[in-house]
Amino acid sequence: MRRLALLLAVLIGLAGPLPAAAAPPPAQLAAAATPIQIYGAWHCSNDACLWATPRSVAEFDSQNHWLVDRGDGRPSVNLVVLSFVNPLKLLNQTTDAATLNGVPRGMTQEIVNHFTSRGIRVMFSIGGITYTDDWDAALAANGALLGQRAAAVATQFGVGIEIDYEQNSSPNVAALQNFITAYRAVHPYDASGANPRARLTIDVAAGDRWLIALNQKATADWLRTDNPVLDWANAMVPARQPSASTAQANWQEHIDGKPQYNPPVPPLAPAKFTGGLYIAEGSKVRPECTNYANSVQKATAPYVQSVAPNGAGTTAGMLGFMFWAAEKPSTRGIGTAPPNTCEGGMGVGATSLNIPVPMLALRQS
Repeated sequence: MRRLALLLAVLIGLAGPLPAAAAPPPAQLAAAATPIQIYGAWHCSNDACLWATPRSVAEFDSQNHWLVDRGDGRPSVNLVVLSFVNPLKLLNQTTDAATLNGVPRGMTQEIVNHFTSRGIRVMFSIGGITYTDDWDAALAANGALLGQRAAAVATQFGVGIEIDYEQNSSPNVAALQNFITAYRAVHPYDASGANPRARLTIDVAAGDRWLIALNQKATADWLRTDNPVLDWANAMVPARQPSASTAQANWQEHIDGKPQYNPPVPPLAPAKFTGGLYIAEGSKVRPECTNYANSVQKATAPYVQSVAPNGAGTTAGMLGFMFWAAEKPSTRGIGTAPPNTCEGGMGVGATSLNIPVPMLALRQS
């Protein structure tokens, strides 16, 4: 046995030390995913986005409890956008059967508090495709006054404001600039996010090929990382739920820009926008609502968390996801009220993606 041991020692010495396990090349190392910061839902109440009727908190919660409780007491979202305020009625401070001083009667302080008391941010969306002509009329009449009145609503309710101006043909960007300037005179940009009234955002198309003039102005002047005016943009849903590859191709258009356009659309920093997906669409219950494992959001989450800047911004990853739309976005379509609630989709997504509630200060570049 002693001779065998000596022989083995000699052989090992001749062969040299055993090699250490080879480290994987840098290309094989997984990049750390950027945490998703925004995980929100546009909300249409129970009347296809009119918000025309006040609702008790108890009744509202019975149809929307999944938003504040994913099944373990934690909210499924960290942002809810109540959609929509008619811009012309807001400018004129209209009071009628559906509106009180320019605000839909269903957008009450009690409903806002229902979310904010649980750490969920609330914003009011002004516009939507239905009110495109009213946006044009309000901006033509007095864009600055409209901005002042939007700022007053933000002050009154303690909410942020979303600009949803879907004019694809010659949008009045000069008057919209007046709106934004007037709003910011009341509620200056706040990088900390501590003041919910200072949140002012804009909706753009899914990619760069619709709402081109509005997108060009927003990207060039309002969504810059060196001199930000708006907090972020939402790349809205396309005509129907996209595949994962189509969604990513649309979002990549914003990141790349369109240098061939005249004027060119510059690149948009990934940290300055979210991507939109459907939870309720026509007669279909989408996996985004009921089955996270088979959803487009799960398939695109790695892209959303890691997509690199391409000419604007310095950090990888978009801000997150927005979902269209909670409760009853269409008079004839299906919604997210019981039994089609979204704990199994967005609720599981909130847990899987470790969504911060309340929302943290957002990346600025």
